[in-house]
Amino acid sequence: MVRRGETLPTGAALVILPGSKTTIADLTCFRREGWDIDLLAHLRRGGHVFGLCGGYQMLGRIIRDSEGIEGPPGEAQGLGLLDIETDLSGDKVLAPVHGKCAQNGVPFTGYEIHAGRTSGPDCARPLLHFTDGRSDGAVSADGRVSGCYVHGLFAEAAQRSALLARFGGKGTGISYNEALEAALESVAAHLEAHIDLDRLLTLAR
Repeated sequence: MVRRGETLPTGAALVILPGSKTTIADLTCFRREGWDIDLLAHLRRGGHVFGLCGGYQMLGRIIRDSEGIEGPPGEAQGLGLLDIETDLSGDKVLAPVHGKCAQNGVPFTGYEIHAGRTSGPDCARPLLHFTDGRSDGAVSADGRVSGCYVHGLFAEAAQRSALLARFGGKGTGISYNEALEAALESVAAHLEAHIDLDRLLTLAR
């Protein structure tokens, strides 16, 4: 995680722009910190960039919010690293999705969560293919910039390992969802052993 006042690490192989609920405002902050300049330098060094949801929208040429969905109505120039544009309009999309990554054929599961619609020439090179026949995301012509709307894409070991392998890394084989479930079960068992949960629930009512 890079915090305000810090620069993007020069030794990074991949920079990930996460999601945002205030995309245009966060893009303004991104530029104020000088990270747009750092990002261009990162790409000149041969680095890769991945954007998720709001981060994906930021990578495009323009973001329009004429209805004021995320803040005051307006629009902003994106980072211009993908030939796409986004209109923040219409109903918010929230749905579980499954499919395969277009780049490596590895299956994925996740949630499509976003407001707005993204289109443009780079969408002709989608990052993901859904089992329902739809595609999602975009990839630059040189393959070093990409993004999509699917949250939880790297929670499963197979997709995360495939990503790390591109940069000479190796995955642990651990499923985030399985590890999370095991941790919750452990906490629940500990509470049950040391707390009168029935009494606690009675008091809560």
